[in-house]
Amino acid sequence: MRSSPERSLAAYTAPLAAVLAVALTLLLPDNARLWDALNRAMPGPPDPRVVVVGIDAASLRDYGRIGAWPRDLYAQALSTLNEAGVSAIGVNVLLSDPAVGDTRLQQTFSQPNVVLATAPDEPPGATPPGWTSPTGVSALNIGADGVVRAFQTAYARADDPAALTPSFARQVAVAAGRSIPLDVTPRILRYRQPDPERLPVLSFRDVVNGNVRYGDLQGRVVILGLTADGMGGPVVRDTTGQVVSPVQLQARAVSSLLDVPFTRLPWGVLAALGALAAVAAVLARGLWGFGLATLMLALAAPLWLQNVLLPGVTLSLCAIVGTVMVMLERAWNLRHLTTRDPLTGFGNRVAFTRAVEQRWQSRAERPLGLVLVDLSGFRKVNDAYGHAAGDDLLRDLSERIGQYRRRGDLLFRWGPDEFAVLLDNAGPQELAGITQRIQESLDTLTFRDVPLRASVGAARTGPEIRSPTELVEAASRSRYRVKYQRLQRT
Repeated sequence: MRSSPERSLAAYTAPLAAVLAVALTLLLPDNARLWDALNRAMPGPPDPRVVVVGIDAASLRDYGRIGAWPRDLYAQALSTLNEAGVSAIGVNVLLSDPAVGDTRLQQTFSQPNVVLATAPDEPPGATPPGWTSPTGVSALNIGADGVVRAFQTAYARADDPAALTPSFARQVAVAAGRSIPLDVTPRILRYRQPDPERLPVLSFRDVVNGNVRYGDLQGRVVILGLTADGMGGPVVRDTTGQVVSPVQLQARAVSSLLDVPFTRLPWGVLAALGALAAVAAVLARGLWGFGLATLMLALAAPLWLQNVLLPGVTLSLCAIVGTVMVMLERAWNLRHLTTRDPLTGFGNRVAFTRAVEQRWQSRAERPLGLVLVDLSGFRKVNDAYGHAAGDDLLRDLSERIGQYRRRGDLLFRWGPDEFAVLLDNAGPQELAGITQRIQESLDTLTFRDVPLRASVGAARTGPEIRSPTELVEAASRSRYRVKYQRLQRT
């Protein structure tokens, strides 16, 4: 059964929507704003595995400016931490400048569970001679708005872009026993809820003096760094907009690496989901596409909790693309509604008049042929079996007529049970052949027990035909002759 014109364009709009959706997933594979919102709305739980030891204002009052105090203080702090049984220590303080007493710290900073921070522009091995602890570049992915949303496990070196330098957070996670590959792909920095039962930061001064509970540190990963305000450096914020010290952000990066990593959907899967959303919106019709777009956006939340990054905004836009295709299709249908028969898809009488007028001027070079078809018995089918049966009959008849349509020919529903075929550049023999084939095809048309008769007449432009009206009258006379001859034979 033929579909109505309102749905016929889905065969074109659905593939087009799928192509546009695939292109959209290629252009917008990430949804930073969505993932920011999810990070704020559904933060990770407090991570007791990572402890921050901060060089706070009290430590600076006791020991003076950080660059001038004795580095033996670090040795005392690390000794306390190791006695407490920590698993790994990350020193997020730049110690690359040589200082007095560095030789005495060789053993302290040559332990595999101690990671030293280096500046992004420093070459590998920038620590004082003899220090063999692993190093990592202390870098954060700071956005233009000063918000840190992501980090990396490796960064390209300025002097050699092909070479990768491990990040500080990655090296600390490796020291804690995790296997983390080097990768410059940004990873989301997971926001975590503060733990109300624990101090967010242990004071460096307390660690140096041994005023800490070893039970709070045993088996933990410790990140040591500056937490005092007003010490220079860039002001950075997390996704909530709060100003956070870089050492705390590094601790979150380490926590993210110790957790199950976020999984990004492969491009092929994402493209398939986008195309499916767009095609489903086209097939659903109406405004269902907006509901589908909302569903795509809503799915990002439960998948976020499963550590899967779903670009819900992109998939939502794919569904909206499908809805736009439906709207364009309906606009096209509304534009052509006054010239098209909704049952058969053929042009109506208004469309026939326009088509004849447009082609009439070139009839000398390209003669016009007109075939008129009249069906007797159609009203009996409607009366006996209802209008749905009559519609099925008309569809069957229109499909039979359409089989003989050539390129350039136009089909019209002339009346309730009448059809017309306007032939382009039709010769006398060609017109007669098409007319005969249509007649023979319709002679076999039946519908249950109702007798049906089709009469087919034709005419062609020539010197004796001076107007479209005369062409129609000539074809009508031919049709009536055929109808009369049939009646005489029966």
